[in-house]
Formats: sequence, C-alpha cells, structure tokens
Amino acid sequence: MTKAELNFMIDSRVEALVGFLMEDKDMSLLDAFDRVYNSRTYRLLSNPQTGLYYQSAGYVYSYLEEECQ
Repeated sequence: MTKAELNFMIDSRVEALVGFLMEDKDMSLLDAFDRVYNSRTYRLLSNPQTGLYYQSAGYVYSYLEEECQ
C-alpha cells in the first residue's frame, strides 16, 4: 500500500467519524474534527501497525464512542 492510499483510507474514516459525531452528538463541524483529531482513536487509526484503518467506519466509531464516555 502506498502512502497516498493509506492517507486516503485514514482521511475517509475521519470524514465518517466527523459525520457520525455531528449527527449522533449534535456537534458542530469544528467540534467534531477537534474531538476526532485529539482522540486516542485517531492516534490508533493513524498508526499503520494497528491496521485500524482497514476496519469499517462504524467499527472505528465504536472505539471513539467508548473513549468519549
């Protein structure tokens, strides 16, 4: 997998996570991005060794939800 492909997969998951937060938690766009980018889930998602970027957005969101509780 190339670096560009990896970045695309991570960015796609981030986009979905932000959308979920905006819909489920009634967050603003900026607050949702802030929550994602400052989360442990994002650090795991960004680490290619975890393979989390291969998982569905819903699966990754379950990690973020658990972290935010």
